[in-house]
Amino acid sequence: MLSGDLDRLDLAILACLQSDSRTIAEVIGAKVGLSAAAVQRRIKRLRETGVIEKEVAVLSPAALGLSMTFVVMVEMERENLTVLDSFRRQVLADDCVQQCYYVTGTADFVLIVTCPDMAAFEVFTRRTFFDNPNVRHFTTSVAMDRVKVGLTLPLD
Repeated sequence: MLSGDLDRLDLAILACLQSDSRTIAEVIGAKVGLSAAAVQRRIKRLRETGVIEKEVAVLSPAALGLSMTFVVMVEMERENLTVLDSFRRQVLADDCVQQCYYVTGTADFVLIVTCPDMAAFEVFTRRTFFDNPNVRHFTTSVAMDRVKVGLTLPLD
């Protein structure tokens, strides 16, 4: 489904779901001016077409003892598909990596990593960077505050 295929009602439904995916169809329908059945049909279509990729619970890292967040810029030794794909698989399999972006510029990847403490982050760096001969260099910044965290997209 292309963004041009979404009408104002689809966008209004998506806005409701982005703020709370547990909102029931009756409540969404009352907000957007549709019946609950019409809302359910639209949500089903949005899921089937991939507009809604996934619905998850957002957990508090601090409540789970994961109080440290790191932003890591990673430069690979060489940029070929085998090296890049291998690194992608490695970070996809690591629960400490919350987000990974393949980027332009001096770094090849930007990672958002969550760990309980510096000792756990050191273990992460050893297995992810130091034990990987394809990693040339990495630079880490420690997040001092979680000012804004989310995956909410602008729908205007």
